[in-house]
Amino acid sequence: MTATTRSVLTACLAAMVAVAAYFGTVPLAGAVVVLVLLTAIGWPGLMHLHARGASGFLVALVGLGAALVVDVTDGEPVLRNLPVVVAMGLLLAFVNELARRRPREDLVANVSGEVSGIVVAVGCSGWLAAGLSEEGAALVVSCAVAIAVAAVVCSTPLRGWAGIGSAVVLAAAAGAGVARALPRIDWPSGLWAGLVAGVVVTSLAALFGHVPTARGRWASASAATVPVAVGGILIFVVGRLIG
Repeated sequence: MTATTRSVLTACLAAMVAVAAYFGTVPLAGAVVVLVLLTAIGWPGLMHLHARGASGFLVALVGLGAALVVDVTDGEPVLRNLPVVVAMGLLLAFVNELARRRPREDLVANVSGEVSGIVVAVGCSGWLAAGLSEEGAALVVSCAVAIAVAAVVCSTPLRGWAGIGSAVVLAAAAGAGVARALPRIDWPSGLWAGLVAGVVVTSLAALFGHVPTARGRWASASAATVPVAVGGILIFVVGRLIG
Protein backbone atom coordinates (compact mmCIF):
# COMPACT_ATOMS: atom_id res chain seq x y z
CA MET A 1 0.00 0.00 0.00
CA THR A 2 1.55 3.27 -1.11
CA ALA A 3 1.68 6.48 0.92
CA THR A 4 -1.03 7.98 -1.29
CA THR A 5 -3.33 5.01 -0.69
CA ARG A 6 -2.72 5.25 3.05
CA SER A 7 -3.71 8.92 2.99
CA VAL A 8 -6.93 8.09 1.17
CA LEU A 9 -7.70 5.37 3.73
CA THR A 10 -7.05 7.87 6.53
CA ALA A 11 -9.54 10.25 4.94
CA CYS A 12 -12.14 7.46 4.67
CA LEU A 13 -11.71 6.49 8.32
CA ALA A 14 -12.04 10.11 9.44
CA ALA A 15 -15.19 10.46 7.35
CA MET A 16 -16.53 7.31 9.03
CA VAL A 17 -15.98 8.89 12.45
CA ALA A 18 -17.69 12.11 11.37
CA VAL A 19 -20.76 10.31 10.04
CA ALA A 20 -20.94 8.04 13.09
CA ALA A 21 -20.73 11.00 15.49
CA TYR A 22 -23.51 12.80 13.62
CA PHE A 23 -25.88 9.88 14.20
CA GLY A 24 -25.17 9.47 17.90
CA THR A 25 -23.01 7.95 20.60
CA VAL A 26 -23.71 4.30 19.75
CA PRO A 27 -22.54 4.59 16.10
CA LEU A 28 -19.54 6.59 17.34
CA ALA A 29 -18.67 3.77 19.76
CA GLY A 30 -18.85 1.34 16.82
CA ALA A 31 -16.46 3.54 14.84
CA VAL A 32 -14.05 3.57 17.79
CA VAL A 33 -14.11 -0.24 17.87
CA VAL A 34 -13.23 -0.32 14.15
CA LEU A 35 -10.30 2.05 14.74
CA VAL A 36 -8.97 -0.03 17.62
CA LEU A 37 -9.18 -3.28 15.67
CA LEU A 38 -7.52 -1.82 12.57
CA THR A 39 -4.71 -0.48 14.74
CA ALA A 40 -4.24 -3.77 16.58
CA ILE A 41 -4.32 -6.11 13.58
CA GLY A 42 -1.53 -4.40 11.71
CA TRP A 43 0.56 -2.94 14.53
CA PRO A 44 2.80 -5.99 15.15
CA GLY A 45 3.72 -6.09 11.46
CA LEU A 46 4.27 -2.34 11.33
CA MET A 47 6.62 -2.46 14.33
CA HIS A 48 8.22 -5.83 13.44
CA LEU A 49 7.13 -7.34 16.75
CA HIS A 50 7.70 -10.96 17.72
CA ALA A 51 4.70 -13.12 18.71
CA ARG A 52 2.47 -11.03 16.48
CA GLY A 53 -0.75 -12.75 17.47
CA ALA A 54 -0.27 -12.14 21.19
CA SER A 55 0.94 -8.56 20.63
CA GLY A 56 -2.01 -7.69 18.41
CA PHE A 57 -4.46 -9.23 20.88
CA LEU A 58 -2.89 -7.21 23.70
CA VAL A 59 -3.24 -3.92 21.81
CA ALA A 60 -6.86 -4.72 20.90
CA LEU A 61 -7.73 -5.78 24.45
CA VAL A 62 -6.41 -2.62 26.06
CA GLY A 63 -7.88 -0.35 23.36
CA LEU A 64 -11.34 -1.88 23.63
CA GLY A 65 -11.08 -1.84 27.41
CA ALA A 66 -10.30 1.87 27.35
CA ALA A 67 -13.34 2.57 25.16
CA LEU A 68 -15.55 0.53 27.49
CA VAL A 69 -14.24 2.33 30.56
CA VAL A 70 -14.92 5.74 29.00
CA ASP A 71 -18.43 4.66 28.01
CA VAL A 72 -19.41 3.47 31.49
CA THR A 73 -17.77 6.32 33.45
CA ASP A 74 -20.33 8.66 34.95
CA GLY A 75 -19.64 12.32 35.62
CA GLU A 76 -16.48 14.33 35.18
CA PRO A 77 -13.65 13.94 34.44
CA VAL A 78 -14.72 11.30 31.96
CA LEU A 79 -11.14 10.06 31.46
CA ARG A 80 -10.35 9.70 35.15
CA ASN A 81 -10.15 5.90 34.98
CA LEU A 82 -8.07 5.78 31.80
CA PRO A 83 -4.67 5.83 33.58
CA VAL A 84 -5.62 2.56 35.29
CA VAL A 85 -6.30 0.97 31.89
CA VAL A 86 -2.96 2.19 30.53
CA ALA A 87 -1.14 0.92 33.63
CA MET A 88 -2.74 -2.52 33.24
CA GLY A 89 -1.72 -2.48 29.58
CA LEU A 90 1.89 -1.80 30.53
CA LEU A 91 1.81 -4.65 33.02
CA LEU A 92 0.34 -7.02 30.44
CA ALA A 93 3.03 -6.01 27.94
CA PHE A 94 5.73 -7.16 30.37
CA VAL A 95 3.80 -10.35 31.15
CA ASN A 96 3.46 -11.03 27.42
CA GLU A 97 7.23 -10.79 26.99
CA LEU A 98 7.91 -13.05 29.94
CA ALA A 99 5.53 -15.63 28.47
CA ARG A 100 7.39 -15.75 25.14
CA ARG A 101 9.34 -18.86 24.34
CA ARG A 102 13.11 -18.71 24.46
CA PRO A 103 15.17 -17.25 22.96
CA ARG A 104 13.49 -13.94 23.81
CA GLU A 105 15.12 -11.68 21.25
CA ASP A 106 14.70 -7.90 21.11
CA LEU A 107 12.92 -7.66 24.45
CA VAL A 108 13.26 -3.90 24.82
CA ALA A 109 12.21 -3.20 21.23
CA ASN A 110 9.26 -5.56 21.54
CA VAL A 111 7.99 -4.01 24.77
CA SER A 112 8.43 -0.53 23.33
CA GLY A 113 6.46 -1.48 20.24
CA GLU A 114 3.64 -3.00 22.28
CA VAL A 115 3.46 0.01 24.59
CA SER A 116 3.32 2.44 21.66
CA GLY A 117 0.51 0.38 20.14
CA ILE A 118 -1.36 0.48 23.45
CA VAL A 119 -1.04 4.26 23.60
CA VAL A 120 -2.39 4.63 20.05
CA ALA A 121 -5.27 2.21 20.70
CA VAL A 122 -6.21 3.96 23.95
CA GLY A 123 -6.18 7.27 22.08
CA CYS A 124 -9.18 6.05 20.05
CA SER A 125 -11.34 6.36 23.17
CA GLY A 126 -10.78 10.13 23.01
CA TRP A 127 -13.35 10.31 20.20
CA LEU A 128 -15.95 8.77 22.46
CA ALA A 129 -15.00 11.06 25.34
CA ALA A 130 -15.23 14.10 23.05
CA GLY A 131 -18.65 12.94 21.87
CA LEU A 132 -19.82 12.84 25.49
CA SER A 133 -18.50 16.34 26.23
CA GLU A 134 -20.48 19.59 26.22
CA GLU A 135 -19.69 20.31 22.57
CA GLY A 136 -20.57 16.70 21.76
CA ALA A 137 -20.95 15.55 18.19
CA ALA A 138 -20.24 19.02 16.77
CA LEU A 139 -16.64 18.95 18.01
CA VAL A 140 -16.09 15.39 16.80
CA VAL A 141 -17.53 16.09 13.35
CA SER A 142 -15.49 19.28 12.94
CA CYS A 143 -12.22 17.57 13.82
CA ALA A 144 -12.95 14.41 11.83
CA VAL A 145 -13.76 16.41 8.70
CA ALA A 146 -10.56 18.41 9.18
CA ILE A 147 -8.54 15.18 9.44
CA ALA A 148 -10.17 13.91 6.25
CA VAL A 149 -9.35 17.14 4.39
CA ALA A 150 -5.73 17.12 5.59
CA ALA A 151 -5.37 13.47 4.57
CA VAL A 152 -6.74 14.20 1.10
CA VAL A 153 -4.21 17.01 0.67
CA CYS A 154 -1.43 14.63 1.77
CA SER A 155 -2.49 12.25 -1.00
CA THR A 156 -1.84 14.90 -3.66
CA PRO A 157 1.53 15.44 -5.39
CA LEU A 158 2.22 18.43 -3.12
CA ARG A 159 5.35 17.74 -1.08
CA GLY A 160 7.57 19.58 1.38
CA TRP A 161 6.49 22.72 3.17
CA ALA A 162 3.98 23.54 0.42
CA GLY A 163 2.11 20.32 1.08
CA ILE A 164 2.32 20.68 4.87
CA GLY A 165 1.17 24.30 4.81
CA SER A 166 -1.70 23.55 2.44
CA ALA A 167 -2.89 20.62 4.53
CA VAL A 168 -2.83 22.56 7.79
CA VAL A 169 -4.53 25.66 6.35
CA LEU A 170 -7.25 23.70 4.57
CA ALA A 171 -7.85 21.51 7.62
CA ALA A 172 -8.26 24.61 9.81
CA ALA A 173 -10.62 26.16 7.26
CA ALA A 174 -12.64 22.94 7.07
CA GLY A 175 -12.92 22.75 10.85
CA ALA A 176 -14.09 26.35 11.07
CA GLY A 177 -16.54 25.90 8.19
CA VAL A 178 -18.14 22.79 9.67
CA ALA A 179 -18.34 24.46 13.10
CA ARG A 180 -20.28 27.38 11.60
CA ALA A 181 -22.82 24.96 10.17
CA LEU A 182 -23.34 23.01 13.40
CA PRO A 183 -24.91 24.04 16.71
CA ARG A 184 -23.20 24.05 20.12
CA ILE A 185 -19.78 25.03 18.75
CA ASP A 186 -18.41 28.34 17.46
CA TRP A 187 -16.12 28.74 14.47
CA PRO A 188 -12.95 29.66 16.47
CA SER A 189 -13.26 26.32 18.28
CA GLY A 190 -13.62 24.57 14.94
CA LEU A 191 -10.62 26.50 13.65
CA TRP A 192 -8.42 25.32 16.53
CA ALA A 193 -9.68 21.76 16.17
CA GLY A 194 -8.89 21.83 12.46
CA LEU A 195 -5.46 23.29 13.09
CA VAL A 196 -4.59 20.48 15.51
CA ALA A 197 -5.96 17.92 13.07
CA GLY A 198 -3.84 19.31 10.25
CA VAL A 199 -0.66 19.24 12.33
CA VAL A 200 -1.32 15.66 13.48
CA VAL A 201 -2.01 14.34 9.98
CA THR A 202 0.96 16.04 8.33
CA SER A 203 3.34 15.02 11.13
CA LEU A 204 2.32 11.37 10.98
CA ALA A 205 2.31 11.38 7.18
CA ALA A 206 5.94 12.48 7.31
CA LEU A 207 6.71 9.88 9.99
CA PHE A 208 5.19 6.97 8.06
CA GLY A 209 6.13 8.31 4.64
CA HIS A 210 9.11 5.98 4.42
CA VAL A 211 7.28 2.81 5.49
CA PRO A 212 7.95 0.23 2.78
CA THR A 213 4.92 -0.79 0.75
CA ALA A 214 6.10 -4.42 1.01
CA ARG A 215 5.66 -4.45 4.79
CA GLY A 216 2.10 -5.74 4.42
CA ARG A 217 -1.45 -4.64 3.75
CA TRP A 218 -2.55 -4.80 7.37
CA ALA A 219 0.55 -2.96 8.55
CA SER A 220 -0.17 -0.18 6.06
CA ALA A 221 -3.80 -0.09 7.19
CA SER A 222 -2.63 0.31 10.76
CA ALA A 223 -0.34 3.17 9.74
CA ALA A 224 -3.28 4.83 7.99
CA THR A 225 -5.39 4.50 11.13
CA VAL A 226 -2.87 6.13 13.47
CA PRO A 227 -3.67 9.80 12.57
CA VAL A 228 -7.37 9.22 13.27
CA ALA A 229 -6.68 7.26 16.45
CA VAL A 230 -4.24 9.81 17.90
CA GLY A 231 -6.53 12.65 16.84
CA GLY A 232 -9.21 11.37 19.23
CA ILE A 233 -7.39 12.07 22.47
CA LEU A 234 -5.88 15.30 21.16
CA ILE A 235 -9.24 16.73 20.11
CA PHE A 236 -10.65 15.87 23.53
CA VAL A 237 -7.87 17.95 25.09
CA VAL A 238 -8.54 20.80 22.64
CA GLY A 239 -12.24 20.65 23.51
CA ARG A 240 -11.44 21.07 27.18
CA LEU A 241 -9.08 23.96 26.54
CA ILE A 242 -11.54 25.89 24.37
CA GLY A 243 -14.64 24.87 26.31
